[in-house]
Amino acid sequence: MSNKNNTKGDCFSCQNLSCLMKKNYDADSYADVVANRYIIDCKKSQSFIMEGAPVQGIFFVYSGKAKVTRTGANGKEQVIRLAADGDIVGHRGYNRATVYPIAATALENTTLCYFHHKYFTNEMQTHNTLTYDLMLFYADELDKSEARAKRYAQMNVKDKVIDTLLTIYDRFGQDEKGLRFVLSRTELANVAGTKSEQLIRSLTALKNKGWINCEGKYIFIVDAAALRKEIEKFNF
Repeated sequence: MSNKNNTKGDCFSCQNLSCLMKKNYDADSYADVVANRYIIDCKKSQSFIMEGAPVQGIFFVYSGKAKVTRTGANGKEQVIRLAADGDIVGHRGYNRATVYPIAATALENTTLCYFHHKYFTNEMQTHNTLTYDLMLFYADELDKSEARAKRYAQMNVKDKVIDTLLTIYDRFGQDEKGLRFVLSRTELANVAGTKSEQLIRSLTALKNKGWINCEGKYIFIVDAAALRKEIEKFNF
């Protein structure tokens, strides 16, 4: 469901200070942003970007969580990024391509701020600080992607699982139940670039060492220091 100028996700009260739109506009210019913003409420498991679909616009996560995927070998889904409050989704469509090279799906009930491609492109052409911050964002994403590829080329399955758990832990934290970004075992295996059976064996091994605890869908990090030490040689 999409609503234009919905008071939900109001830019003035938005707490997502890292959001590029929040960061680069002031009280005098928010009116134009709000006038060109659509609010989209997605239910859990609802897709809001289809891989191969024409590029229509860009999304900012107001609240909720989403996974960004692309189709790998033999049609297997590969999770390439996790997004939460304040994050950008759909920026991979802002190149010379005319279709999205990725798909995006809500992992829980999620509210998105959406801007049409024409409007956002015009803003990038006329709003220098927005364009500069977006350039820095792309550079940071590239650095992370290259570092991850370099690590994963040398890691075994257990190392990849540890790296994935620590990435989620460092970015999203955990509560009394476990990691705040809850993924199914299949989704977690996709993020780690392994198979579900191998993931489960690795989680069992880590639990037996007392480094994590698993209760149903929740994974609780018991000893982050031990996990970091296990893969410290891959911290290039």
